[in-house]
Amino acid sequence: MKCPFCSNPDTQVKDSRPAENGATIRRRRTCGECEARFTTFERVQLRELTVIKTDSSREPFSREKLLRSLHLPLQKRPVDTSDIECTVNTIIRKLEESGNSDITSVMIGEYVMEELAKIDLVAYIRYASIYKDFREVTDYNDFVSNLNEQIKENNK
Repeated sequence: MKCPFCSNPDTQVKDSRPAENGATIRRRRTCGECEARFTTFERVQLRELTVIKTDSSREPFSREKLLRSLHLPLQKRPVDTSDIECTVNTIIRKLEESGNSDITSVMIGEYVMEELAKIDLVAYIRYASIYKDFREVTDYNDFVSNLNEQIKENNK
């Protein structure tokens, strides 16, 4: 692993341990040249994913972009960073297990909605307002009314 500080290609692993409920390996590394310390994370990747956007353009799937899209609606909400990481891993695993290397942005959005509904309903509504393109207050009212009906139905 190349040192991010001096670009020395030879670094040493000083410590390895499981992270994110065993989904990743966290490695502490040291550079032999500048003696800087840094952390890397190793994750399993089943396949290279390509996102097909609504305008038919294509781009490589970005874990960081997915993480950012979850951080926004979860801002100032009582959700641990580790829970967000686990949610990202769950969504990525679902995408990889779909069997397709080409995935649509709509599919990603649906998985994000599904997972946000499980961890924080306020964040779920925030995300939905952008994802479903709410234009008026009545759009929020309709969405929340439907959500309340679903909650009542599930509690029966």
